[in-house]
Amino acid sequence: MKKILIITLLAIFVFSCKEPLKEKLQKEPETKTQQESVYTKPVLDTKSANYLYHFAFDCIDQEYPNKLGQVLGDATYLKEPSELHPAFYGCFDWHSSVHGHWTLLNILQKLPNFEHKEAIWKKLNSTITKENILKEVAYFDDTHNKSFERTYGWAWLLKVSETLQDWKTPEAIQLNENLKPLVDLIEQKYIEFLPKLKYPIRVGEHPNTAFGMSFALDYAKKYAPQLEAIIIAKSKEYYLNDVNCPITWEPGGFDFLSPCLQEAALMLKVLPKSEYITWLDAFLPNFRAQPESYLEVAEVTDRSDGKLAHLDGLNFSRAWCLYEIGHKLKNDKMLQLANKHFEYSYEKMDSGEYAGAHWLASFALYATLKSN
Repeated sequence: MKKILIITLLAIFVFSCKEPLKEKLQKEPETKTQQESVYTKPVLDTKSANYLYHFAFDCIDQEYPNKLGQVLGDATYLKEPSELHPAFYGCFDWHSSVHGHWTLLNILQKLPNFEHKEAIWKKLNSTITKENILKEVAYFDDTHNKSFERTYGWAWLLKVSETLQDWKTPEAIQLNENLKPLVDLIEQKYIEFLPKLKYPIRVGEHPNTAFGMSFALDYAKKYAPQLEAIIIAKSKEYYLNDVNCPITWEPGGFDFLSPCLQEAALMLKVLPKSEYITWLDAFLPNFRAQPESYLEVAEVTDRSDGKLAHLDGLNFSRAWCLYEIGHKLKNDKMLQLANKHFEYSYEKMDSGEYAGAHWLASFALYATLKSN
């Protein structure tokens, strides 16, 4: 009997102690370690511009190392990069040189009093000349290189033109006039190529169709109505019936683009908002509610390896897609996830490795501009 009484009293004591503790835990706010981390939205200001500009400034006239990516018709094709591409020979490869120019132009456009503006203009005026651009046109017209930089480099060139045409300062107008023959050629190449492309290319690198069309569509909506109509039609043809994109399979080891998010960002520009939400919920089920459960920040193991360094670019390109979609849908979870991706790779660009330094500033700047 005494044993039963003692056990009963102990039980009452234990439960009476536990209950207040339970109530206390329910009422107390979470500690900092328990709370979800908050990541800061990037901004373009004097500090960030000074950090970003030098990557592009240092490399747009750095000729070597260089990856040409050309087809040789005969021995006469063996020339220095600056002979083949007098406008865009730096930054390791043609497309990186192009978006290096875009980076410098956008910093000057957004920060007209930027302290290094005179030095930047001096370089830009030496590369984007009429003579240099006509030589670039001749290269793209060559029998063996008609598909050169299709469509990644094409898309970035139209981005440069978009910036110059939006700007409308005397300097921008002059550079745009110089660049126009190449822009006209690339626009025509898009118009001829897209109707022939039966199936979209869904990889996480340069040939990704959704990326190329998304950038080109930004330009076309303002300055090329025929190209705009083709891109919208092909976007619907390629992607309108897509469902259950396997985003959890991403990333591939060398990705710098997210196949699923690039497609989602493109369709945002193609469909009305209500139709887009219906499409997105079928394409990425529950993504609006829990984007963080689908995407972890991509980790880079070796920034001296150009292919592995692609994953820093992936963090930035994911960020800009999440910013675009998150702002349109007023989705704070997407915006916070974008900030997280951006923050991981931003400071690490200055690792001293040319494998990333020659191009990542463009991706970081584009994500920064999309964050607002």
